[in-house]
Amino acid sequence: GSLTAHFLHLVKHECRFFNGTERVLLLDRYFYNGEEYVRFDSDVGEFRAVTELGRPDAKYWNSQKDILEDSRASVDTYCRH
Repeated sequence: GSLTAHFLHLVKHECRFFNGTERVLLLDRYFYNGEEYVRFDSDVGEFRAVTELGRPDAKYWNSQKDILEDSRASVDTYCRH
C-alpha cells in the first residue's frame, strides 16, 4: 500500500488584554505538526524562533521591512478593531 503523509501548518493569532483594553498584546504563533516554531510578539516587535526550524523564517521575516511593519501594526488592526 501507499503511505500518505499529512503535515499540518497552523497559525494562531492571539490577542491578550491587560487592564481592560489599556494594554494589548498580540501573539502570532506559527506551528508545524503541532510544534510552535516561530512567533511574533507585539511587545518584542520582531519575529523570534521558538525552535531551530523557525530560525530561517524569523531571520527572513525580520529582514523584510514591509512584513515587520504589517506585523507591528496588526496589534491595532487585528486586536483593537
